[in-house]
Amino acid sequence: MYPTTLTQLARSNPFSAPLFTLQKVEEPQSHTAVAKAQTRRLAAASVADSGDSCEFGSAKYYALCGFGGILSCGITHTAVVPLDLVKCRLQVDPAKYKSIFTGFSVTIREDGVRGLAKGWAPTFIGYSMQGLCKFGFYEVFKILYSDMLGEENTYLWRTSLYLAASASAEFFADIALAPMEACKVRIQTQPGYANTLRQCAPKMYAEEGLWAFYKGVVPLWMRQIPYTMMKFACFERTVEMLYKYVVPKPRSDCSKSEQLLVTFVAGYIAGVFCAIVSHPADSVVSVLNKEKGSTAVEVLKRLGPMGVWKGLFARIIMIGTLTALQWFIYDSVKVYFRLPRPPPPEMPESLKKKLGLNQ
Repeated sequence: MYPTTLTQLARSNPFSAPLFTLQKVEEPQSHTAVAKAQTRRLAAASVADSGDSCEFGSAKYYALCGFGGILSCGITHTAVVPLDLVKCRLQVDPAKYKSIFTGFSVTIREDGVRGLAKGWAPTFIGYSMQGLCKFGFYEVFKILYSDMLGEENTYLWRTSLYLAASASAEFFADIALAPMEACKVRIQTQPGYANTLRQCAPKMYAEEGLWAFYKGVVPLWMRQIPYTMMKFACFERTVEMLYKYVVPKPRSDCSKSEQLLVTFVAGYIAGVFCAIVSHPADSVVSVLNKEKGSTAVEVLKRLGPMGVWKGLFARIIMIGTLTALQWFIYDSVKVYFRLPRPPPPEMPESLKKKLGLNQ
């Protein structure tokens, strides 16, 4: 019923925690053995002796992954609103907000400490919707594309699979994010325009119509799709490499806190690369949503090759922390709801035979 390639990997996994190196298992010899393998309980180091709550690739699985995305993105982005506010102001008015520290001091002096929380409501709503689509659709497309490729190509092209699945998911996630992102940037970077979402959204609609909320969707795709591709592909491969070359013992022997530490470190490393590849487009989005009647090309020409990198240090700190916490929360949700968590695929037996590696 469900896609076969990743389903087989999930069911042959002796641990339901993610990112294990698969242990060698014997091929089932009969229909009875297959049925038994399909129904046997899976266990993780952090939730020992606990069976999965749903089938891998089922509607419930996708729904709970989406819920994990809501918590993962909504909570973390809202938590760093003060840093995001300073970063946006640094991008649109570098003469006034010369650095992160200057930006914080100027903002507090002009608006008080409460001014650092401007834009929290559209941030929470927008990034919760984005997280729902980002993580939920990533699981959908990863399984879909894997089934299209087949078992051997899924293993050989797994990095490309991560990139394609995450790009597809982010395309839809940004459509959900765009209206709230436009409101957030307008509140944060245009003093006196509006202080709350309830003031901002109707005012923007009255002045520019529905286009006001979606005029930044193309540069948003330019920013978020490379970011998300790096976020997922870099994270998945970094965790593999950490367990292979850095962690001195098998993942099955690691405690829950040790596993979470690896997740956090891999997330932060991925976040640094995410920030770098997506920052020029982020600068364009910030300026575009502040100004009326501008286009992405006009803003890009005006900023120039140096201007698009303003605020990069703040973004590295913010995105690195965000990405690490997002993976931490997302994995925690999967553990809590006892979702199937397949490890990275090992080389299929059929491919080993072709390469002469099983002799």
